[in-house]
Amino acid sequence: MSTHIEDYIKNIYKLHEEMDKVSTSSLAGALNISAASVTDMIRKLSDRGLIRYEPYQGVELTDRGRTMALQTLRRHRLWEMFLVDFLGYTWDEVHEEAEKLEHITSENLEDRIDMALGYPTHDPHGHPIPTKNGEIVEDDHPSLADLGFDENGVVVRVHDTSPSLLQHMTTLGIRIGSRVTVLEIVEFDGSMRLRVDSDEVFVSRQVARNIFVDSGGENR
Repeated sequence: MSTHIEDYIKNIYKLHEEMDKVSTSSLAGALNISAASVTDMIRKLSDRGLIRYEPYQGVELTDRGRTMALQTLRRHRLWEMFLVDFLGYTWDEVHEEAEKLEHITSENLEDRIDMALGYPTHDPHGHPIPTKNGEIVEDDHPSLADLGFDENGVVVRVHDTSPSLLQHMTTLGIRIGSRVTVLEIVEFDGSMRLRVDSDEVFVSRQVARNIFVDSGGENR
């Protein structure tokens, strides 16, 4: 299957996590291409039995399409772990590298990477890694922005597509496993003063929406 098709299917799956049916405009935005190009590819994906599409109603994956999406995501997230654990990459450097490597990975290489890593369940950003059998643990943790005053939790996942956002989180000392407590919520703009482990920092509401926490408070 072509790299182009795998990218489409993977992005439809990721958008599915936020909406029931994926619009052509949201898919065009995720892929940074024109809506006309997306419409043309959607017809091809539908002909291949990878998606179901109704004009003006959006797109959803078929079972076959979902299987392909999870396989591509599995390889992407395993590569991210490998780059961090074995090659010394930081979490803001791995996404673009894994985007390339996921498409040229054989099943044998995938299995060897998985074994070398000790069969991880999550990538460096806290996203669940699909199993070889195509199963995935759905993540429904609330965002940091959903916490109220004096509430706390442990960071379990962050959005990973913006290197600058991840670099900013690193500067703030926010990482997977950090314990955060809301010390103040600014009424004007919703920004937060937090205790992150033993330090105090301010984060904007935009940043807080990209951080997800286990409010049960236990590290993974």
